[in-house]
Amino acid sequence: MNALILVLVLSVSVPAQAFDFGSIDWDKAVKTVQKVKRANADVSEPQEIELGGGIASSLLGAAPLLDNPPLQRYVNRVGRWIALHSERPDLPWQFGVLDDADINAFAAPGGYVFITKGLLARMNNEAELAGVLAHEISHVLRKHHLQALKKGARRELMADLADDAIKSRGGDERLRKLVSAGTELYARGLDKEDEFESDRMGVVLAARAGYDPYGLPAVLQTLQSINPADSNLALMFKTHPGFDKRLELLGPLMSPALDDLEGLPDLDQRFAAALGGK
Repeated sequence: MNALILVLVLSVSVPAQAFDFGSIDWDKAVKTVQKVKRANADVSEPQEIELGGGIASSLLGAAPLLDNPPLQRYVNRVGRWIALHSERPDLPWQFGVLDDADINAFAAPGGYVFITKGLLARMNNEAELAGVLAHEISHVLRKHHLQALKKGARRELMADLADDAIKSRGGDERLRKLVSAGTELYARGLDKEDEFESDRMGVVLAARAGYDPYGLPAVLQTLQSINPADSNLALMFKTHPGFDKRLELLGPLMSPALDDLEGLPDLDQRFAAALGGK
């Protein structure tokens, strides 16, 4: 952290005409600079994996894995096969089906991917499963969650600085609450552009692994047909862009670029057998 940043940080609450080194709270200044460093620090791969493991544990605390070992092995085989065709094949990829009727899928840094039984039940073949898993794998490849966490750290830093400034001027509880609400507003789900990017990467990655690239669009079309008032879709709507927009943006990529790959297998019979004769 260079001296210029330190001067800028310190000048937030000290008027230029009254700048006096003797009046600076150095402990507080050092802590502020440390926060700036943390908010901009790169995360190593071991740290990414450890962080992802913690997030995955939290997800499993909210919804445990479905008690169906053969199905879990099947989803892991599909997911790991797709991950092998990515630029990060050596991550300790782990895939799981959550015992949750909600329709959703999640990824955590370091190679943890989950799909709910509610979403799995809406699928028709392995290519659709591959498309969804490839979308989530793409979030990990592009480190979308890590970037969102770094943005959150920067927002926390700005909220802390704003809160300090408010307190130094007598304090205004209403303003403090507005700062807090603004911070939370930007922490709801990933950025829409991250979702669109993972859609684009996901169809290409699924095709690279040998699947019909239209698997993901088919899932989006299925979900598009569900009543929006269905409570099982509530979290999906909260954390993802609308299905119409996602399909619209995928259109130019799918045709004509991937039309020749539409005949790749969808493996519907293997999928049905894995799901117990669906």
